[in-house]
Formats: sequence, C-alpha cells, structure tokens
Amino acid sequence: MNTLLQKIIRSGVGRFRYIVAMLGMGTAVFFILLAVQTHTNFNELLHGKRNENEAADFLVINKQVTSQTLGKKELSTFSPAEIDSLKKQAFAREVGVLNASNFSVSVESYTDALPFYSDAFFESVPDAFIDLKGKENWGWQPGQRDLPVIIPSFFLDLYNTGMAMTQAGLPQLSLDAVMAIPIKVSIRGNGRSQDFVGHVAGTTDRLNSILIPQGFMDWANANYGYRSAQQPARIVLKTLDPSNPALVKYLDDRNWNTNSDKTRLSKVRTIVNWIVGIVGGIGLVMLLFGLMVFSLFIQVTLASCRPDVELLQTLGASPAQLQRFLMRQFMPVNAAIVAVMLVVVVVLQLVLHYTLQRAGMFVPLYISWVTLLAAAATVTVFWVSNRRTIVRFIRS
Repeated sequence: MNTLLQKIIRSGVGRFRYIVAMLGMGTAVFFILLAVQTHTNFNELLHGKRNENEAADFLVINKQVTSQTLGKKELSTFSPAEIDSLKKQAFAREVGVLNASNFSVSVESYTDALPFYSDAFFESVPDAFIDLKGKENWGWQPGQRDLPVIIPSFFLDLYNTGMAMTQAGLPQLSLDAVMAIPIKVSIRGNGRSQDFVGHVAGTTDRLNSILIPQGFMDWANANYGYRSAQQPARIVLKTLDPSNPALVKYLDDRNWNTNSDKTRLSKVRTIVNWIVGIVGGIGLVMLLFGLMVFSLFIQVTLASCRPDVELLQTLGASPAQLQRFLMRQFMPVNAAIVAVMLVVVVVLQLVLHYTLQRAGMFVPLYISWVTLLAAAATVTVFWVSNRRTIVRFIRS
C-alpha cells in the first residue's frame, strides 16, 4: 500500500513547483535563524565580559545652563530627590557627589626654575570613584601640612605639548617629575588664610577636575567656607553601559549634560537594533510566505492525485493511514531545509568568530541555544501547518 501511495504522490509532483517551494522555505528559514543569531552576537559585543575594557564607565553629569537659568545658580545644582531618583535607575550601578570647594584657592611654585601662579578650584569625590594606584598615600588628617592632589591626565598633556613647546625656558615634564615637585597651595576665606604643601599624587582619566581628599574638603569648607553648604552642581555616575538608550533618554529628558563621546554609541546601538528587528521581520514575513507556498504545493500535489487517493480509500485505506503516510512524505523535507539552513548559520558564525577575533572582539564560536530553539520552533510550525493541510484534504 505504501509503495502504491508513494508512486501516486510522486506522479503528482512537478519539478518546478517543488524547487520553488523549497527555495521559498529555505530563504525564509535562513532569515529567521540569521536574525536570532545576529541579535545574540550583538548583545555579546555590547555586554559580554570578554568585550569589556573595564568593569564599568564613569560619567560626570551636570545641568545645562540656559537663558532661563542665568543668574539662578541654585537651578544648576542637584537636589537630594534628583540624586535619589538617579540611584534607582536600572542603568545606575553607583552614584557619587562631586563636592566643590567653598573657599578661594591659589597655587604657585616654590622655585624660579619652573615659575607659575594660578587661581584654582578643588573638588572631592568618594574614594570608590577615584582611579588612583597606591591609595595608601591618598588622604588627609587635620594638622597635616602635606596635601595630595589628583589632576586630570590631559593637564599634563596640554602642558607638554602646548606651554612647554611654545615658551622658552619651560621644560617638558614626565608624570614622575610632576609628582616630585612641591606646590604651594594657599586657601583663603572668612578673613583667614593658610598655606599647605601640595603634591600631585597621580592623574585621572575619569574626572576633569583637580581632586583633593574628602577629609580636607570637609575641614576647609567648615573653617574657610564663605557660604553655607549648597547642593552639588556635578555628580558622577558609575554604569556598565554608557550607550544604554534608557540612560541617554533619562539625561536628555532632564537637560543634563555628560561626556557625549561615551553616550554617542547609543545612536549606533539603536540603529543596529532596528536593523536586527527589520531582518527578523523580513524573516517572519518570508516564513509565512514560505508556509503558504508549501501549503499550496501540498494542496496542488494532492489535488492532482485526488482520484487515485479516493480510489485507495474505497479499496480500504483508512484516513489515519493516509495522513501518516503523507506526513512522512512532506515533513522530512521541511526538517531537512531547517537543518541545511542551520548548518549555513553555523558556518557563518565560525567565520564571524575568527574575523572579529583578529580585530580584538569576541563572539561565541558556536551558535546560541536561542538559535537552536528557533530552529526547533520552526520545525514545529512546519509540522502543524503540514498536518492541518493534509487533514483538511483528507476530510474534504
């Protein structure tokens, strides 16, 4: 009986219809699996530990100065409610306050070999936000005359490539040399003044400010501050992903500024997400189209064999027997299409892995379990579609 049914089915299959159906199904399955694997690779590139340069990024945030806030300095500070709201956001790992000096500061050299004098401005931040090697030398106690400071890295670069190169008599300096030079630090306020011996304890790439220990800031503001304590004008945010669209939107909605170089990737990330979504959408539409084409292919094939199938039913072939046989004729082809497209995606993943590895980036060598799950789901969809088409044909 099975041999006779197979001969009848094959006689109703047209080669052209068969090729068109297979191509439609194969293309649809490829786009579906490619979209799923691409999304997985994209997440790995953005969030994978092997693609991280550091455990986190640090963003210094301040409010924009507009024509409405001119002359109203209190509008440029952060309230406790605003800071607490930022701490509660999913993208915030830690939030710190940059405390500003509330007294006048001037710095000058002790030697004529490297003469300089300048008014200055100090800030302090919790130690957890400081990228300083050898923090055992970082700190200050009342009565201590020595004052460690941290300067931004670009200060030294500007001096060596700017002032030292354009002014006669100014030598270029290495970081070790700068750290060995004592600096006279004078603070004034409330009709009093005091001098300290400052020295550069290191540089920072996180914060564009001259930093002093929190202990000194609290003591100096209390004794030399010319106004009562005010709310901070700058805060520092520790986050794993500065390009997170939710973070960028949160700042934009409040007109808060930060380092645009670190958040600029948010636009790229949004575009890539759209592209991945479009590829997935195309794959889904093509999958539906492929299912329709293959269903029509089955219907046309069975319709051409209807007289012979009806004859077999008259001779005693049961509907269940016909259904099982027809499923065995069409379902293995669908499963083979999914398997072939899965192998293609596996090969593309291998090529992508080694290509990005040479560029210092990492994606897994093998495809994701999510892609395998998508392949299994696709086979299930094929099975359901084929069964409904065959049952409808047998009952008609």
